[in-house]
Amino acid sequence: MRVIYFPTHSGCCNCGNHVALHDDVISKAFQGRNGRAFLFSHAMNIAVGQKEDRQLMTGLHTVADVYCSDCNVVIGWKYERAYDETQKYKEGKYILEKSKIVRENW
Repeated sequence: MRVIYFPTHSGCCNCGNHVALHDDVISKAFQGRNGRAFLFSHAMNIAVGQKEDRQLMTGLHTVADVYCSDCNVVIGWKYERAYDETQKYKEGKYILEKSKIVRENW
């Protein structure tokens, strides 16, 4: 018998475009602009906007908004640089806001 693995994923709440895999969740204990958010190691089918410095709850970071590549809705941001040494683990990672994504097959 052959087993086919279908990874569980999250999609854009606006159009359903697949934007992340459940296996790539690092933490579910983050805060976004509109409430709870998830930290992902990778994201897909997205566009990354311009880099800018933002003062977040954990200090100053260089971030770039992340958009769904299909409908162009902002679904979170990418950490480009963390200025505090304790926050360096976030660099290159993605925050996707719970209110902006829908989970499928979790």
